[in-house]
Amino acid sequence: MTKADALYVALIAIGLTIDSFVLWPKFLRRSEAEPARARVWMWSSSIVLLWTLVAAGVALWMLERRSWTELRIVTPHGWRILGTIGLLLTVAIFYARSIVTITRARRANKRIKLAGDAARRAPYTRPELAWWLALSVSAGCCEEFIFRGYLIWVLQPALGLWFAAAVSLVVFAAAHAYQGAKGVVAVGVVGGALTLIVLVFGSLVPAIAVHMLTDAGEGLVAWHALRDVPAGHDGASGLGEPSLAGTNRPLV
Repeated sequence: MTKADALYVALIAIGLTIDSFVLWPKFLRRSEAEPARARVWMWSSSIVLLWTLVAAGVALWMLERRSWTELRIVTPHGWRILGTIGLLLTVAIFYARSIVTITRARRANKRIKLAGDAARRAPYTRPELAWWLALSVSAGCCEEFIFRGYLIWVLQPALGLWFAAAVSLVVFAAAHAYQGAKGVVAVGVVGGALTLIVLVFGSLVPAIAVHMLTDAGEGLVAWHALRDVPAGHDGASGLGEPSLAGTNRPLV
């Protein structure tokens, strides 16, 4: 690890700290008075933070004249292409089924409610959904670069591949501490799956695609459930019973 790498690791730590202890608390305060504006502010701020961190990492990588293959930024080939398509179809089918379930519940005038505080950070309108999708793309690209790409690379010489991957996963999950214990566990499971994808496929590309589609799916499902609900409502619509599992705000 060079001095430049140490500085970049410190920058990542600062970025995660800003996200958890500045952006998130400020969003909670703003959402009490102007929930719609607070959501857009949070998403746009997160997009800027994510790409700033990645831009710094890309600049470092280019200045050091390192090969992108060291970060596993390579195009999948052979069976890995088919495997990537299979993973994306699996994710797409999962969220398509959730949307079908919501549609049926709507037709039956059943109550639809997001669990926990997920409704507070979910998109309600088409413009908000567009912001969510932009954040999903940003999170998929940037988080994989940072956590499954750079952090594993920089820790591997000292810790070995699998231990470096485990430490990176712990950091990834801990960055979601604002979601509570259940949120950290859920993010840890998803992060673990993404880590395995990267290590098995030998490429960040499948993980980036799955990550983006997963975050986009969460937003689409939430929007489909909440689109007729006035912004700032408790996240419920209609009458009846079922509730949805909460959506996770894309990290950082």
